[in-house]
Amino acid sequence: MSDRVSGRGMSAPGAVLRASAFAVLAFCPVSPIGAETIDWQDPLEVASGEAHMGQWRMNESDFRYVDDPSVALDGEGVATVVWVDQARQDVFLQRYDASGDALLDEPVNVSRSGDTFSWLPRVITAAGDADTVYVLWQEILFSGGSHGGEILFARSDDAGRSFSEPQNLSNTDHGAGKGRLTAQRWDNGSLDLAEGPDGTLWAVWTEYEGRLSVSHSSDGGHAFSSPHHVAGLQGEPPARAPSVAVGADGRVHLAWTVGEDMAADIHYAVSEDGGESFGTPVKVIASDGHSDAPVLAVDDENRIHLAYAESPDGLWQRAHIRYTRAGEDGEFSPPRELGASQQNGQDSLGFPALAVAGDAVYVLWERFPSLDERSRGLGLAWSGDGGERFVSSQTVPGVGDTGPGFNGSLQGLLMRKLAVNESGDIAVVNSTFHQGESSVVRLIRGGISASLKDSTGEQ
Repeated sequence: MSDRVSGRGMSAPGAVLRASAFAVLAFCPVSPIGAETIDWQDPLEVASGEAHMGQWRMNESDFRYVDDPSVALDGEGVATVVWVDQARQDVFLQRYDASGDALLDEPVNVSRSGDTFSWLPRVITAAGDADTVYVLWQEILFSGGSHGGEILFARSDDAGRSFSEPQNLSNTDHGAGKGRLTAQRWDNGSLDLAEGPDGTLWAVWTEYEGRLSVSHSSDGGHAFSSPHHVAGLQGEPPARAPSVAVGADGRVHLAWTVGEDMAADIHYAVSEDGGESFGTPVKVIASDGHSDAPVLAVDDENRIHLAYAESPDGLWQRAHIRYTRAGEDGEFSPPRELGASQQNGQDSLGFPALAVAGDAVYVLWERFPSLDERSRGLGLAWSGDGGERFVSSQTVPGVGDTGPGFNGSLQGLLMRKLAVNESGDIAVVNSTFHQGESSVVRLIRGGISASLKDSTGEQ
């Protein structure tokens, strides 16, 4: 069985979105603060390229476009952006100061593996040292199994100017980085990366064959533990779309969903012993619908925040973006729906991203004009009181859902496009693909407006 370009059957631009796990039409509890919550800057072009996607021929495929951006944001407002240049088959990185000036003379090649495709990276900057940068990605290596995919990691100690030799964390022939929906459909980018308060790094991923694996590094990414398999074992449904977060108390939180299940639910497990073991997984909310793409975050008070998408009518149908939170006891509140103001002109929303800073909680999502179209534009909702209430949602400017082309991430929309910091700075990244014309990666910066801070008491 040969590997496929996209787990959702999107082998060419304009292919049907219906293979995606969900599409969202949502209701948002509106705060009296109002809708104008974010002051946005003009988008910054990070990278551009052609927009050609040929037939899938494994690592000999003729792909020429830029795609798959992810972003990290430090306390000084420095945004670190990673993306993929499909023509060169590598991950690249650039850093920008708060004014939008590039801090590196030219983008740095992180993966340096031009013979194999590198896809869907994640990036974080070390909390205690902004010059230390970590990147995790999916490398399309074929190790003997039916699907190609390994999880690679590299680190930089000089603010992204150079990177260590990539490490293979997965070492499997089971197709690491794939989040299976069915035997024929999956999303690539089924992986995540997080840093704990003590600097421990946590990498998680799933395989096409189903296992959910966790590996950690206690020495800043120089060496990682052997993978610990948490779910998706023999006799269990395949795990997909994992998200990992670590609380101030050191507990490691893990969320995922499953494939081969038309009524999949979000699963959650926590480790109380630094990842040596995880408790018995529980379903966050059991429903008859199909739940997918969970994203986790833990704030300074150890409150657990979770956003995901739910398709009440089942897989590949319209769904709702949902948000819930839990205290240290792990008891999640009834989920709430976000995005009511996004309904006008959009058939559905999906693939959320989540970030927290202090009491601020941000949820970002993709906007789909219809179930048969790829996403165009991004929406965002914000809470200033730890998720108690959300400001009515708004579209992110400069992404555009009426212009030519559509949002990228052609290998799968399991992305991390959002980052925030304690100062109220927001960074969003997105790629667009206009068949036969151009592909572009953009960084959109924003911040909580001064008037909003005054009206909410935020400082």
